[in-house]
Amino acid sequence: MDAKTRNRVLTVLFVGVLMGALDIAIVGPALPAIRDAFGVDDRAAAWIFTIYVFFSLVGAPIIAKFSDRYGRRAVYITNIGLFALGSLIVAIAPNFGVLLAGRAVQGLGAGGIFPVAGAVIGDTFPPEKQGGALGLIGAVFGIAFLIGPIVGGLLLLLGWPWLFLVNLPIALGIILLGMRLLPPTRATQRTPLDVLGMVLLSVMLGGFTIGISQLDTTNVLFSLLSLDVGPFLLLAVLTLPIFAWAERRAVDPLVRPSLLGTRQLILADALAIGAGVGEAAIVFLPALLVAAFAITESTASFLLMPIVLATAVGSPLAGRLLDKMGSRFVVLAGALVLTVGMFALSLLGDVFWIFVVSSILIGLGLSSLIGAPVRYIMLNEAPSEDRAAAQSVITVFMGIGQLLSSALVGAVAASAGGGTVGYKLAFFVVAIVSLLLIFLGLGLKGQEQERRTAAQIAANARRATTP
Repeated sequence: MDAKTRNRVLTVLFVGVLMGALDIAIVGPALPAIRDAFGVDDRAAAWIFTIYVFFSLVGAPIIAKFSDRYGRRAVYITNIGLFALGSLIVAIAPNFGVLLAGRAVQGLGAGGIFPVAGAVIGDTFPPEKQGGALGLIGAVFGIAFLIGPIVGGLLLLLGWPWLFLVNLPIALGIILLGMRLLPPTRATQRTPLDVLGMVLLSVMLGGFTIGISQLDTTNVLFSLLSLDVGPFLLLAVLTLPIFAWAERRAVDPLVRPSLLGTRQLILADALAIGAGVGEAAIVFLPALLVAAFAITESTASFLLMPIVLATAVGSPLAGRLLDKMGSRFVVLAGALVLTVGMFALSLLGDVFWIFVVSSILIGLGLSSLIGAPVRYIMLNEAPSEDRAAAQSVITVFMGIGQLLSSALVGAVAASAGGGTVGYKLAFFVVAIVSLLLIFLGLGLKGQEQERRTAAQIAANARRATTP
């Protein structure tokens, strides 16, 4: 595939990921309107996010596995179609239950978009170009949070359903281009689907998502023992060893144990959790700003611009550095910058200029961890027949980190009485997590060793396909 065609493929992937990322950025401002339209309270409205997150996490490994089995093009187009269908259901929902069903369909489609996009990059781009391509895809999230509030505000003038209806023409364009440009890769052999693995994974992630989402961070211990949280988390813990047992015995497992079995892959998964913790902690920045500077929530949201801009600029830069320096250098640099930014925020975040500087450092640090670097590691370590499944593992672990972060930051802030002191202490804990990422990064392979591993995997793939 020539460079011009690869760039067209990257455009299709970019727009697809942007559509999913924009949904996250613009749904928040619409929540009050949706809540009022259906007459539900805040607790019920929270399910608009919870059900989306759950189906996104569950959908990532299942749909990614389908991509490895049935081809990237068919599954990527199906992802986009599911997301569009879910958007339509939400927009025309006659009641709140149907709206939640639409969000579930949306989440299922969105869960597979990023893993399959990462796998397509691994299939179509040469190793020396993969980091740059992943970096551009990673920049989507910064761009989405830049334009999302503006797009959301304009569409809300027409009515909240338009926030979802706008996805339909975009999805149609992606599907038409995808049918023409995306490679129709397909596994060479047919094996039974790992239905048991799918069921167990759904139960495990479902218990974890529901339990964490309903955790009362003002009284964690009592909440953990309550019927709203405890049974769900216990279900997740008990299902984990059963899932591991089932995957070791499956003919074609949903998550191949080898994807979790080497030091490099284990480090990538741990880094994904840590990056998810740092990324989700940003949600609490407006609360710190409101407490520290006595400003409105809308003004506080505007002050997130430095971190968003830094992420949008840093992601493609990190991608280019991956191709030149390797993942170890980028991860270490990103974790170091993130740690400095988090410590500065936690100690002196109520000084305005320090807040701005620390926000830029946090944005640059996160852009060097989320998106490209850990997915780049997976592209270099996973065989081509498990490429999408490997990408989905990163999606799941990052999602777990995001859920844990919401509970962790809320609990620490509440334990210290909230306000400036509480949130500064919470970000100090996140800074400790960031510091741990530096030590994890030290264990990664150097660039030359990373290249040798990628070359060996490519050679094994060629031998496997040679008659």
